[in-house]
This record gives sequence, structure tokens and C-alpha cells, in this order.
Amino acid sequence: METPLTFEYDEVGDILYINKVPPYAEQDSEQLGYNIVARRNPRTAAIENLEVLFFTRWLFKGEQRNISGLRDLFAEPGSSAHA
Repeated sequence: METPLTFEYDEVGDILYINKVPPYAEQDSEQLGYNIVARRNPRTAAIENLEVLFFTRWLFKGEQRNISGLRDLFAEPGSSAHA
């Protein structure tokens, strides 16, 4: 059975974390692409975590949207998070 992935979002840092396991200090880090960091198992080299830096900027790259984080994206129209 596959291990389910978990997703966490750091609104202050605008970082999306995709985790197969909780991160731990012994993992090796590798930049996979612009603003994407992989954390690998030091024994098997399997990717266990991904960090997508500046996530909302990447998500809306090239679009003119006034969104400062995922909270704005999921906000109800007219709510204070949208202002």
C-alpha cells in the first residue's frame, strides 16, 4: 500500500510542503528546479519531501492576480481575506 502524501502550506513563507514522511535532520537536500527543493532519504536516496518555495507566485506565474497567499485564493468573495 502506498504511503499517503500530506500537504502543508506556510502562508508567511509562501512554501508548499509535500510530505511522504515527517522531515528529519538526516535527510539530504537537493534543488530539483527553480524554487523546488527535494529532501531525500540518506540511505535509499528516495524523495521523501518536496518544498515549493514562493508557491503562489509560481502558481499564478504570468497572470495579473492580486493574491498574496492561499488564504486569498480560498477566501469567500467579499471576505476580509480578499480585501
